[in-house]
Amino acid sequence: MDDPYHEGSRAVQDRLGVRAVADHVGRSIGPDIREVAAAFLGLQPMLVIGAADEAGRMWSSLLTGTPGFVRATGPRRVAVTGGPPDGDPLTAALATEGTAVGTLALDPRTRRRMRLNGTAAPTAGGFVVTAEQVFSNCPRYLQRRTLQAPVPARPGAVRRGRELTPGQQTLVRAADTFFIATAAADGADAGHRGGNPGFVQVTSPDELSWQDYPGNSMFLTLGNLEGDSRAGLLFVDWSTGTTLQLTGTATTAFGAAGRTTRFTVAETVETPHAGPLRWSAPEYSPANPPVRESA
Repeated sequence: MDDPYHEGSRAVQDRLGVRAVADHVGRSIGPDIREVAAAFLGLQPMLVIGAADEAGRMWSSLLTGTPGFVRATGPRRVAVTGGPPDGDPLTAALATEGTAVGTLALDPRTRRRMRLNGTAAPTAGGFVVTAEQVFSNCPRYLQRRTLQAPVPARPGAVRRGRELTPGQQTLVRAADTFFIATAAADGADAGHRGGNPGFVQVTSPDELSWQDYPGNSMFLTLGNLEGDSRAGLLFVDWSTGTTLQLTGTATTAFGAAGRTTRFTVAETVETPHAGPLRWSAPEYSPANPPVRESA
């Protein structure tokens, strides 16, 4: 590919003076799934996927399964067995051929992650993704966790709303990790944000904010938000398997003290015990900055 970045990412890179760094790390982005990436995918019990639903709203969803449920079946093709839990906002999108998706395979056990963006198509047992961008990210801001014995998956009744309940606000404030789905004209992306508990602040029942910490200078998420404010957030209660999905819009303020992203909630979906995975308490990343109030 000639340039792995679109104009939104380039605008942020230029604003912050990091185009040369972005060019260097961008050399790792390509359409092919290398052997080491294929092996990594085959070991994962979970996959985060971001896409737009049939109404155009962005969501981030958590898929789980026995290792091998995500596997590379060709140099540019990944097959996923199964799909999201019942009631997930992306169920219809993943059953529609040509849906632009971003996927993120993250292993808390090893603090490794890789992203694969492309287009999805349904299959008899799940769906496949044809890769357009494949690359790994560094372990910065990833918390280490140990996988506990899985439990039978018994999702509770899905709870939908227009703003965060007090219990959901507590979950968000305690989070050390969340996932964010964004989109641009050239496709969708699923990214990760991590920090010490409190790094995501609830400023009202329908607004969150967080500091955008220094990273790899690609600015894929912020670049997407430059031209398309739609975003979908996913919070996971690692000890119970409960998921909280939010869709809405996000904007980023750039200032001398850093970058702050603000997210406005349009809809919430909480699924108690959505998956069978249970994880230990975290060992926090040494890169996590101290939590400070957003400007």
